[in-house]
Amino acid sequence: MKRNGKKAFIPYITCGFPDLRTTEKLIPAMEKAGADIIELGVPFSDPIADGPVIQFSSQEALKKKVNLRKILKMVSGLRRRRTQVPVVLMGYYNSICAYGEKKFLRDAAKAGIDGLIIADLPADEGKAFSRQAAERGIDVIFLAAPTSGAQRLKKIARLSRGYVYYVSLTGVTGARKELPPGLREKIRSVCRLTSTPVCVGFGISKPGHIRSLEDAGDGIIVGSAIINIMKKNAGRRRRDLVRKTAEFVGKLAGALTGACGER
Repeated sequence: MKRNGKKAFIPYITCGFPDLRTTEKLIPAMEKAGADIIELGVPFSDPIADGPVIQFSSQEALKKKVNLRKILKMVSGLRRRRTQVPVVLMGYYNSICAYGEKKFLRDAAKAGIDGLIIADLPADEGKAFSRQAAERGIDVIFLAAPTSGAQRLKKIARLSRGYVYYVSLTGVTGARKELPPGLREKIRSVCRLTSTPVCVGFGISKPGHIRSLEDAGDGIIVGSAIINIMKKNAGRRRRDLVRKTAEFVGKLAGALTGACGER
């Protein structure tokens, strides 16, 4: 991801919820609705960073036997059909370890994966993996917490490729009615420490939240609120679920009317 004066909108969905075919249809629909990058959650049995909404979607995907191999095959098929939106996989290291690091990076690059977020891999411990991924043209994006000090944030930003994922609040993922006080200034503080783009996620759930962060950071990430829309429409025909979800993504993306925030 490069700074081009435009703030990026990044939706997150769990791969395989409610099924993998729906995920496959949603990716180009969300791209058309205004998604600049798409984060695909890799279902995992013990997603410690995720709240109840994403945990539920992950468990449902696991019931359908969705795994990394099937996800890479799906993305590869989309690339063959010329879906160009950058795709970032977000998951946990156990899944990659079970697959085999080198084999996974080889297959991910071949499938057309652009980036990786590994929630339980700290920047310090991920240096070697990040270098291997970079050799394959894949960005490894590290998480920065609101409790991280300036030196720690500088290190995370230095090691992150693509963008820094700034976690807006302590705790797990999940839509919130209100964002934490002082969030804009915290994001600006992180931005002043690095030239790497800074995107913020966790808790952001509606256009008003996005507009309130218009003058801070380089991108907005929304996950649980989108999956909630999917849950509400899970009993509908697939094309209706995809349409309703894409409409919501379009409303969120449409709230980003300005340029990247002050640094």
